Amino acid sequence: MISLPKLGLLARERRHSARFDRAMADPRATQARLLLALVRRNAGTAFGREHGFASIRRPADFAARVPVRDYEGFRPYVDRIVAGEDGVLTTDPVTLFATTSGTTAEPKLIPVTDRWREQMAALMRLWMYRTLADHPRFLDRKVLLIAGPAVEGATGRGIPIGSLSGVSYQRIPRLVRRSYAVPDALSLVEDPDTRYFLTMRLALAQRVSALGTPNPTSLLRLAEAAQAHGAAIVRAVADGTLGLPASQLAGMGPDLVGRLRTGVRADPRRARFLEGVLAEHGTLLAGPCWPDLQVIGCWLGGSAALHAERLAGPFGPTPRRDLGLLASEGRMTIPLEDGTAAGPLAVHATFYEFIPEEDVDSPAPTVLGSHELELGRRYSILLTGGNGLCRYDINDIVEVRGFRGPSPEVAFVRKGRDMVSITGEKLHLNHIQSAVGRSSRVTGLAVREFRLIPDAPACRHDLLVEFHGRPPDPAGLHRFLACFDDSLQAVNPEYRSKRTSGRLHPPQLFAMRPGWSEQACQADFRSGRREAQHKWRAVGVAWDAGSRAAVAGCVDLSPRSGGA
Repeated sequence: MISLPKLGLLARERRHSARFDRAMADPRATQARLLLALVRRNAGTAFGREHGFASIRRPADFAARVPVRDYEGFRPYVDRIVAGEDGVLTTDPVTLFATTSGTTAEPKLIPVTDRWREQMAALMRLWMYRTLADHPRFLDRKVLLIAGPAVEGATGRGIPIGSLSGVSYQRIPRLVRRSYAVPDALSLVEDPDTRYFLTMRLALAQRVSALGTPNPTSLLRLAEAAQAHGAAIVRAVADGTLGLPASQLAGMGPDLVGRLRTGVRADPRRARFLEGVLAEHGTLLAGPCWPDLQVIGCWLGGSAALHAERLAGPFGPTPRRDLGLLASEGRMTIPLEDGTAAGPLAVHATFYEFIPEEDVDSPAPTVLGSHELELGRRYSILLTGGNGLCRYDINDIVEVRGFRGPSPEVAFVRKGRDMVSITGEKLHLNHIQSAVGRSSRVTGLAVREFRLIPDAPACRHDLLVEFHGRPPDPAGLHRFLACFDDSLQAVNPEYRSKRTSGRLHPPQLFAMRPGWSEQACQADFRSGRREAQHKWRAVGVAWDAGSRAAVAGCVDLSPRSGGA
């Protein structure tokens, strides 16, 4: 018997899926039609008038009139929208700003219109529809989706500010939303440890057939919460309580607690089942607790791949499907197979351009359409969408892993220039320089050179610093590192969120011996880099042997931290 959530999704998305297939069969024509539709719709906007949208007839005209920009190039236009001006980037009114970290201390505010929001939600529904083809039972039980708050605040003129993922999940068909394992109100619980506990307390009380959240580190934290508090969760399920002390509930406020308690009831039978899992495994493993689990939706590309592999421990051999290349600026791909980060571009929804990786820093880079990409090559991706961002450099590097007909299947590889990210924190060089500078001023320790290296398996960043003179003592290094960590949290809200929730561990500081930076530069010159054009690599990809040998001391922020 087909479930009601599945029936509703099949009925709603069948035509959309067919349109997606037709678009993939002719990406060049689809992209040209889409671009002209976007240009015509917004020709009367301030941005459209400035860039001659009315006279654009083909993609080449568009490329000639509109320069490539990152967010800072769009910030003046966004500021005008925030101030209350209409028709700046889009003819449609902006009804929401999605927020995410930028390259400065000031977050990015991505304009969202009702039309564009519905389009992004439709792509999420399309992902679910196509996943049903391989996992027809994944909507048979409850679905555990983790998203940010749909609304977190508002501009001075009352436009809501929130999470695009939260908004998109609210736009899933009502029949599917009725199968959500946890209420939306959980995203409003500020303390991350409490939020993870409550999520598992509520979700483990039910039979779950699908999990979905972009960052696999979030799922690992949920599994850790279940393992750490198994007995408390079992008692709460048996008694029909939230499992938190009265004092903690009082601090959350009666309205939020009431929303969290909706539908909660005593379930001794389910509690006995969970108690059996606890007794058999010695911990509350999520996999055995959810024997109906059919699929896990999360990122499988870039550094997320390492953490996704770790899901096999608590969740067992459940198939994993990438949720697609997506960001606050939009969804770009719809993966159609398990176990790969690659997916075909949503060529019917967003206009894409690509700069070959080797051309990224060129003053006049080659720019290609989606129909011109080559297998195995890497590119920086540019977006033009219904949110008004045109030729927007999202600073993502993708790789072509295959083709579906003539349409390329691309996978996220890494963030682009001067940026590093392990679990979605998106640290830009500007953030790192600001934090190092402040730490130097506060501690009085003069920095000669530094480099930040992501340690994805350990979920932390390694900060390598060569100080002027002899390396400081361990206490001085510890003060410098604590200030660095605090400063990063102050300038980057996503880093703060990941650190606070435990998805990102504290950084480690490595004091380098005098001469380390000069030796590293000399090694670059010997490898063929021209001295006159040399640029110090403040953001690294991995440790090198020379740096390993030059470590003079190490501290971290754990209670047992000391000198090395």
